Amino acid sequence: MVRPLPFDPIEEAGRQWDVQGWDERDAMQAATSIMRAQQIVLARVDEALRPWSLTFARYEVLVLLHFSKEGVLPLGKMGDRLMLHQASITNLVDRLEQQGLVKRVPHPTDRRTTLAALTPDGRSTVVDATKAVVAAQVGVEELSGREAKDLHRILKKLRAGADDFA
Repeated sequence: MVRPLPFDPIEEAGRQWDVQGWDERDAMQAATSIMRAQQIVLARVDEALRPWSLTFARYEVLVLLHFSKEGVLPLGKMGDRLMLHQASITNLVDRLEQQGLVKRVPHPTDRRTTLAALTPDGRSTVVDATKAVVAAQVGVEELSGREAKDLHRILKKLRAGADDFA
């Protein structure tokens, strides 16, 4: 277990930023806070998923398949929706296939396309794992519902400005 520091390192970085006379202290602190918060949230969610030997990335694949109408999607479409490189999707599906949670199936009309299909074990795992993720408040337990909504709105503005979505 890592012990908490006796001070906020991001606040100290801001102080040092000022000493150097550098501009955009608030932007630096915001960016650094986002990156650190992402590490914290990811660690918490990964911990909630540990009983199923899942990482958040593999869990996202299961959820995406679960949300699809038939529990089946082309690997290329999955990469687009999860904003991951094709090699990453292939690796994630490989791992989920080894766990028996997903299986690859040929596309019925396009021989160039491979589909990932949720197995019955995968379907029950995503339901059970989601209960654990929800119980962990998706890693943001310190935020009220309103604060979580506000944070989403603020980060959505940043994502939209970066053309993350149309």
